[in-house]
Order: sequence, then C-alpha cells, then structure tokens
Amino acid sequence: MRRVRIEPVTKTRFRIYLDGQFAFVLYKSELVSCKVKDGEEISDEQVEVILKGIILKRAKQKALSLLQSMDRTKSELRERLLRQDFPEKIADEAVRYVESFGYVDDRRYVESFILSRKGRKSKREIFAELSRKQVDEAIVDEMMERCYDAEDSGEAIRRFLKKRHYDPEQATMEEKQKVYAYLARKGFSYREIKEVMDLAAMEE
Repeated sequence: MRRVRIEPVTKTRFRIYLDGQFAFVLYKSELVSCKVKDGEEISDEQVEVILKGIILKRAKQKALSLLQSMDRTKSELRERLLRQDFPEKIADEAVRYVESFGYVDDRRYVESFILSRKGRKSKREIFAELSRKQVDEAIVDEMMERCYDAEDSGEAIRRFLKKRHYDPEQATMEEKQKVYAYLARKGFSYREIKEVMDLAAMEE
C-alpha cells in the first residue's frame, strides 16, 4: 500500500504523490471514479490500473496531438511529454506507440531537415542544429551522406554571395576577407569558399 498526497494544479487538475514521490496527474472526475483520496492508501494494483488505463492512454493521445501540429524527433516528443507531467516510463511507451505506426521517424525527420536547409546552411550548422535536438549521431551521419553531394556546399555559398550582391571585381581585399571569415564561421571549409569565389571572379 502507498500513501496518497494530492496537490491541486488547477481547479480540475491534480498532482498525485505516492509515498512522497510524484507519480502522475489526475483530473477531478478521475479522482472520483478511481476513488483516490488525500491521506488515504492505495494498492500497487490500483496504481497500475490508473497508469495503464488512464495515464498511458492520455499520453498516447497527447503524443499524436503533438505530431499533428509539427514533425518532431523521438527525443523532442519524449521531452514534451515529460514537461506535461507524464512519468518517464509512460512517456517512453507513448513514443514507442506512435513510432510503431511510423508517425515519428528520426531518419525521415533528419532527411527532411537536411534537404530543407542544405541550400542555405553549411553541413556544420545543420549538424549542430540536429545535435541540439539530440538525434542519434549515426543517423545524422547516414542522412548527411545520403542527402549531400559535392555541389551542395558550393550552391549554398553561391546563394549567400548572390544575396549579399557580392561583386568580385568591385570588392576590396578587406571585403573579401570579411566574406571568407563569415562563411568559415558558418562551417564552410576554406577549399569550398575559395573554389566558389575563384569561379565567381573568373565569370566576371
């Protein structure tokens, strides 16, 4: 048996603590239907019924709702569920549930992410953004290799030069150095930058 403590979040939403540890959130009607009362005891069997019958079902619905609004990585989806006060095991199970239907797929997400940005960002920038999303590095490497060819970085640099109205004939040495430095900070290699800028100068 475990001792119950109920902490109101709103008038209809309550945090449930079992033996002093946060367990899950119930709504007012659920407190009544499950006969959960502050200060009383609850059996492990009853806790399991609540987790499987109410909390997990709600977590699955929330996961589906979150994916309807925008595509997410597994890590992002799990983090959002945890922020909604779902227990870790429940959040993990909800993620596995939507993954089993193909609703969340890190490979698909990473491929789409790269393809939508590779024309305007360097590999390093894209890799850094995906790392912040806690995507498996092996998946990122695999999709990078699949999505990129030798011309992609050059195209991104050309887009930048065009956007900046870069004129190799009119640009001073200082201006060229600033362009080099900016592109290098963005993650493009010296070789990639030099090839594109040399070609731009020849085309003038």
